[in-house]
Amino acid sequence: MTSRRDSFRARPVIAGRRRRRPIAAAATAAVLLPTLFSASACGGSAGASGNTDELTVMTWAPSGTGSADRPGMTSLAESIGRDVNVKGGLNGHRLHVITCNEHNTADGAKACAQQAVDAKAVAVLGSYSQWGDAFMPVLERAGIPLIGGYGLSQPEFSSPLSYPVDGGMPALIAGSGRQLVDAGCKAVALIRPDTPAGDNLLGYLGNALKPAGIKLLDVKAPEQSSDYTQVARKAIGRDEPGNCLTSALAAEPTNNLLDAYRRQNARNTRIASVIGSVQQSVVDSTGGDSGPLAGAFVTSWYPPESAKTWDGLRAVVRSQATDGHSIDVSDPGVQTTWVAYEVFRVVADKLSAAGKTVTAKTIDALLDSGEGIDVGLTPPLNWGTTNMLPSTESPRLVNTWVTYQVVKGGRLTLQQPGFVDVRWVLTGARSPS
Repeated sequence: MTSRRDSFRARPVIAGRRRRRPIAAAATAAVLLPTLFSASACGGSAGASGNTDELTVMTWAPSGTGSADRPGMTSLAESIGRDVNVKGGLNGHRLHVITCNEHNTADGAKACAQQAVDAKAVAVLGSYSQWGDAFMPVLERAGIPLIGGYGLSQPEFSSPLSYPVDGGMPALIAGSGRQLVDAGCKAVALIRPDTPAGDNLLGYLGNALKPAGIKLLDVKAPEQSSDYTQVARKAIGRDEPGNCLTSALAAEPTNNLLDAYRRQNARNTRIASVIGSVQQSVVDSTGGDSGPLAGAFVTSWYPPESAKTWDGLRAVVRSQATDGHSIDVSDPGVQTTWVAYEVFRVVADKLSAAGKTVTAKTIDALLDSGEGIDVGLTPPLNWGTTNMLPSTESPRLVNTWVTYQVVKGGRLTLQQPGFVDVRWVLTGARSPS
């Protein structure tokens, strides 16, 4: 039988074509993985118990702030803690999950990081915050690794104590560009936030489109607005055949943008977006197959929510471990949190098998060793020196693989099998190597 690691082995590359890795094998492997996470989480200000048979981890995300809210991430983390402990713990250790509301502020993110330090957490897992400049130095001083941050801030892709499991927005927007090249677009409008982060996205999309000679239009948009009519009009232009647009706004603004797009009655302009801006719940809320997202292209870090790859996550979400909380399995923040906890489980298993205690220091050492971590949800992850992205700004962006999806029959489905590597786009290379 082919191993999970073999199933992701890189294939020979034909000049000018993408390298792909099969999702089907990963889905089969993920089903075989034991569901170890989901239980006894102590939210809020719970501190470390001092029990040597207990492993403390932290997950934070904003709540009560509006469009930035990601309560599903902390709810899942708490559920994971309960599930682990109901099933006997992690290698004989009780999993103590603490959660924190970072309020979408720098001070809030810094306070959450300090709470992880005070609780003697061995790792921060799957958290969401744009304030990396505030929280990462706190974790660095304490030697606490961040595994699977959502990827909103530059320090998450540069700090030696950060281990991102996805390629963040850079990989998504680069992938969206290549997806639109394949779709035959002649001109692409990027609707993006009018922020420095948005400026960076323009460069990544330009790298993706340039080899095909596709014209790029920059459409700056406010991060929050109830009326995106002028933005939609500018992106659509003359609505000529070959026109395409891709959006990189948050989910709530994207809903408002789609309302404006629908009112323009565009007939020729194709829509694309990235996961996080669009997910299954957005497709549903905008009319499904009869809405503006029918036939839309979407680039994601992971397989679609419907894939068997997510069976373990679905099992936890449907269990009593959720304590009555509703968790959206299609939310990429929820999915990233699940991947982060699965990575932690594999690391803890490896350390236990080697007779080593699970500490922040031993976790760092194993992840820095260059040993691949394969959880069946992404291509194997490797943060060794030789696998770093040759970038001074984002060397920790090691997962440069994305999936191409399309809205079909009102559901996000795979447009093609496998993962697509966009590393060459992110490094500014002329073509796939």
